[in-house]
Amino acid sequence: MTDSTLPTTLPAVNALKAQARRLRESLATAGTPVGHSRSLELLAAQFGYRDWNTLRAAADQPRPNRPMPPVQTGDRVQGAYLSQAFAGEVLGIRQLDGGNAYRVTLQFDEPVDVVTFESFSAYRRRVTVTIDSDGVSPQRTSDGNPHMRLAL
Repeated sequence: MTDSTLPTTLPAVNALKAQARRLRESLATAGTPVGHSRSLELLAAQFGYRDWNTLRAAADQPRPNRPMPPVQTGDRVQGAYLSQAFAGEVLGIRQLDGGNAYRVTLQFDEPVDVVTFESFSAYRRRVTVTIDSDGVSPQRTSDGNPHMRLAL
């Protein structure tokens, strides 16, 4: 992985360890228990790093002159997806294009109907979209609205 695809800002090491602990607890609740070391490795992969040691080293290093992403993993967000209001949680984020865009995965609290046709529905609970630093996707629907608009 190249440096330009890694997150521009990382939480403090304490926050990363807390995320790993929450991940381990969530996996155990879901019936997939893992040890603390494995949860650290999984967390590193979510941030785009090859292992925990690499993520830890990156978190310890200041990254001046780098843009800050509009959201972080674990953030609660609201907005509109395909013109449908939603609330949810950021499951993952990855920097694209040197910090001009971000690939973000969201888990909606309630499924969102992504079809506007009256006699058909298709609900999504998790989506991955590209957004800019303002939380708006460059992709547009046929009526010109952005696919995603986060209320930042």
